[in-house]
Amino acid sequence: MSIDLSKMPKLGFGCMRLPVKDDEIDIEQMKEMVDLYLNAGLNYFDTAYVYHRGKSEVAIKEAIIDRYPRESFILADKLPAWEIHSKEDRDRIFNEQLERTGAGYFDMYLLHSVEDGNIHIYRENDCFEWAKAKRDEGLIIHFGFSFHGTPGLLKELLDEHPEVEFVQIQLNYADWDNPKVRSGELHQILCERNIPMVIMEPIKGGTLAKLRPELEAHYLEAEPNKSIASWALRFVGSLPGVMTILSGMSALEQMKDNVNTFTHFEPLNEKEKELIDQVVKEMFSVEQIGCTACRYCTEGCPMNIAIPDIFRIVNEHTIYENVDKDTLRAALYTGDTTTLLQDALEKVIEGYTTFKEVYRAVDIDFDIESGIREEIQKEEREKAKNENIEIIDLYDTKDNNVKISTKEIRKIKEKAKEEAETKYRHKKVKDNDIIDAFEDDDDLKKAVEKKKHKDKDKVKKKEK
Repeated sequence: MSIDLSKMPKLGFGCMRLPVKDDEIDIEQMKEMVDLYLNAGLNYFDTAYVYHRGKSEVAIKEAIIDRYPRESFILADKLPAWEIHSKEDRDRIFNEQLERTGAGYFDMYLLHSVEDGNIHIYRENDCFEWAKAKRDEGLIIHFGFSFHGTPGLLKELLDEHPEVEFVQIQLNYADWDNPKVRSGELHQILCERNIPMVIMEPIKGGTLAKLRPELEAHYLEAEPNKSIASWALRFVGSLPGVMTILSGMSALEQMKDNVNTFTHFEPLNEKEKELIDQVVKEMFSVEQIGCTACRYCTEGCPMNIAIPDIFRIVNEHTIYENVDKDTLRAALYTGDTTTLLQDALEKVIEGYTTFKEVYRAVDIDFDIESGIREEIQKEEREKAKNENIEIIDLYDTKDNNVKISTKEIRKIKEKAKEEAETKYRHKKVKDNDIIDAFEDDDDLKKAVEKKKHKDKDKVKKKEK
């Protein structure tokens, strides 16, 4: 059954950045936003298994499903590759989503964040065939995937899977020609194949709702009564092939502004398109860190670094040279960051270093989808990749003849963290708590020393 595009609202309610109060979803404000949204004749809600650490789906039930007839709205949910370790996990996750939401079925269901680095998980676990079976059962009405990969992979998947009814892509005027996102190319491919598009990040995680003063001045001069965010939404809404545009609204005022934009929608004229081109050109004359604050990278961070918050702080300093330093410091220390990173960012705030040096200071060797590794010089990345080693000074175990890999240290720390979580179930475990988990502080030291002596023996054998 093909999608009836006439029934699809132009504005979708993205539930990844719901309003928060005291570290929990603010259900009462969410209800107000839902009521305003539905009363405006709009009805597309987008959630996912991992949004708000699983609480987004629960909030959907309380704010929408328990309060409105099921047939009065469209609900989209997603299957995450990073939670799939066997074929059994597909049904486990899906059934948990049905239980959390109480939806009974999903109008739109997507494979989540498909990209070149994880497509093998979806393929190895037959997720496309599995989704087709769910659709045949009536538990999924329409099937698609959200996409963060290359244009080549998108073409390949569409050729392989004609059963795909729609695709969700990241698209906004700042990413149209972005070589990492390639929004323009993805849009063209989908248009050529007449595949309806759901658009995510039209305001680039809020980045395009607040610009440098001189950039905002261009928009305000042209349309004094329109918000800065409305320009980003109108850009996407004026493109062909766009079915629904998701906006992750986190406050009632944002909802009011976006609803106003789409209930009185005006496509961009040629003069306005030229103005956006001018803004983009000026925008990228200043170096920034690209980040939509989706927070996928923070969940598995072994150093508990609030990466998007840090990127935002550095970007604000880069963009607004006259930002109050005390305000930046206050924002910095509300994040869950390490002392090393705090020291590095202090230098950024004072203007002594660049964000590239901050990346080096963070000392991360795991893969996240932001631009961290892209910004570090190629020769440095290649050297780290070839050697796959890092001298770690843990409890004075550094030795000139022995190199302990970061991965091996992490295994030791993960074991320690398990002990810590067992002992301290009532609080969040951080790196600083790891040692406290042991009855004797020497346990971790002994584990590292054991590895150290093992490597020494290897060195001696080689010398003989």
